[in-house]
Amino acid sequence: MKQISDGAKNRLTKFLLKDKIGVRKSLIWFFLQAKSCTTVEIYDNLIKQGFNVNYRAVSSMVGQMHSRLGILRVKYLTNEHNVYALKEDYLDIVKMVLPSFSGKGSVSL
Repeated sequence: MKQISDGAKNRLTKFLLKDKIGVRKSLIWFFLQAKSCTTVEIYDNLIKQGFNVNYRAVSSMVGQMHSRLGILRVKYLTNEHNVYALKEDYLDIVKMVLPSFSGKGSVSL
């Protein structure tokens, strides 16, 4: 299990290191707060925060988090959109890694 968590931690760290404007960090914070959401909800939230992103870019980031990082699961399908949630097995890893990239202290959710 430690090897799996180390791999997830490394993948998440690399994903966040590529984040020059903070959009990936905000995306992950949104998942921590909302518990589950669609790409449309994420897109709307990022636009409200002032990020200049398009829907395809948001969908791509969510896809990376789901397939490459392995930290998301499809909670259920609606007629038009998947509803994603952070996998519970990875919550502690995300809460440990994210603050070091966002300048925030410990995560208390």
